[in-house]
Amino acid sequence: MAGAGRGTRRFCGSGSGARPVLAVLFLVNVLNFYDRQALGAVLEPLRREFHLSDARLGALTTIFTVLYAVAGLPLGRLADTGSRRRLLAIGVTLWASLTGIGGLAASYAMLMATRLGVGIGEAVCAPAAASWIGDLVPAERRARALAGFMMAVPVGGMLSFAIGGPVAQAFGWRVALALAALPAVALVPAVLWLKEPARKQGPGGIPLAPLLALLKIPALWWIAASGAIANFVLYTFSTFLPAFLTRFHGLSVAQAGLWTGIGSGAAGILGCLAAGVYGDRIIRARHNGRLLLAAAAALGAAPLAFAAIRMPAGSAAAAIALIMAAYGLLQMYYGLTYAAIQDIVAPSLRGTAMAVYFMAMYLCGASFGPLVTGGLSDHFAREAAQAAGSGAVTEAARAIGLHQAMYVIPALSVALAATLRAGARAMAAPHAAAPERLYAAAVATIATPSPAAAFLRSAPSVARGKPSRCANSRYAASYTDSRWVRASRRTAPSSGARSIRIRSRERFSRKAAVSDSAMRRLRSFTTRMFRSSNHHRQGTTASSERI
Repeated sequence: MAGAGRGTRRFCGSGSGARPVLAVLFLVNVLNFYDRQALGAVLEPLRREFHLSDARLGALTTIFTVLYAVAGLPLGRLADTGSRRRLLAIGVTLWASLTGIGGLAASYAMLMATRLGVGIGEAVCAPAAASWIGDLVPAERRARALAGFMMAVPVGGMLSFAIGGPVAQAFGWRVALALAALPAVALVPAVLWLKEPARKQGPGGIPLAPLLALLKIPALWWIAASGAIANFVLYTFSTFLPAFLTRFHGLSVAQAGLWTGIGSGAAGILGCLAAGVYGDRIIRARHNGRLLLAAAAALGAAPLAFAAIRMPAGSAAAAIALIMAAYGLLQMYYGLTYAAIQDIVAPSLRGTAMAVYFMAMYLCGASFGPLVTGGLSDHFAREAAQAAGSGAVTEAARAIGLHQAMYVIPALSVALAATLRAGARAMAAPHAAAPERLYAAAVATIATPSPAAAFLRSAPSVARGKPSRCANSRYAASYTDSRWVRASRRTAPSSGARSIRIRSRERFSRKAAVSDSAMRRLRSFTTRMFRSSNHHRQGTTASSERI
């Protein structure tokens, strides 16, 4: 036991020891998305066996995501207050077991019941793991760590489609679901072997206390709205792309699953790597740069997805290449926005914030994506059958209907870019200030010179990009790359002492440098005022004593 404890400490220590922890959490998330998308790879044989419409197929994903979102909020709070290690191990056991049991389903209702259980189990993963990574990795490397964690989305999807499709064609969809549950046998002991990092205290970006205070962050509202749109698009992609390739482009179930898996895996991994590298790089120049980068990626994905869907029937290779390029850009979303949430929320509420975010984006987006797209597909299929003079909906009509419904992907990619842009502006608004604010922040009292003197001593170091040592400062931040300084207004104590405001003669632009010489002149002028005030006060005191 002692040796095991030492092994655990070595395995989960600080520094390089964070890598094995991140690796285990990554593998857990791979299984999370493997099992979540397991039905997408076997959709066509499942439809034929139970005689399902596209709307009923989409409802399997909808019922999963609704329960996933609702269960995520209390489970996210548990991740903030309880053992994340045990919670994660229980979640993996639950969702993997029910994924395997889904292979025994004798009816559509039984299959739906197993997906409900999978939703509850998987609701543990993201809040617990994101909170864990937030305490394990410093802020300047957090985007890279979370992008690596979210690389499990394309990897899990790749394995699910590339393995599930061929297995379903060779042995049936039931064997494919049973196979999806097996990795949990090794992952649950690995999770229990980990040692959690100490929870960080204090504010991570904006000091928060109650749960309702999360709703007072404007940027979080926009991020949640963007999550709803992004998951609408990506769940539509993962649910119906193999069926689209089978119906419209004539690929077999095995070919559609294999190429969807390889393409989404390669494109998604590249997108996650780009999000990690450029997300950590852009944050050094712009504090809202991660959301701006995600918006640019979403906007670039729209024309690629549109061109892929416009390809004529039988052009599977070109359609796959274009749609996977769009998918890679859309996969940049997760690492960038997850890191942005960690930046604006206190460490003690990170798990709760992720659960609130998941509830909003899954209830408002992911739960409706496959359902709405499936309904559109059925509607357009009926129109195509009527146009062809057929009383029944044929396979050819179903292909046309799904092809037209897939245009929701490029349309909503544009909406996603606009929403992320608005979120980036909301992040900038509370902190925006002109450099004159630095001079306005020099408000101090003559009668109580020590706080103002402390600020003036720290002002040159602030101008050079160093942290302020001013004790009564509520907020002081600097961007050394753009060399401009923001500081909050310091209010004078309510001691009846008179205050002065020192203003600059020139209006500095936002990126103008505050020179040391200007600060020296400011300090010299204020020091003279202090001395004059002290002499005046001493003279007044002496006169009072003589009287």
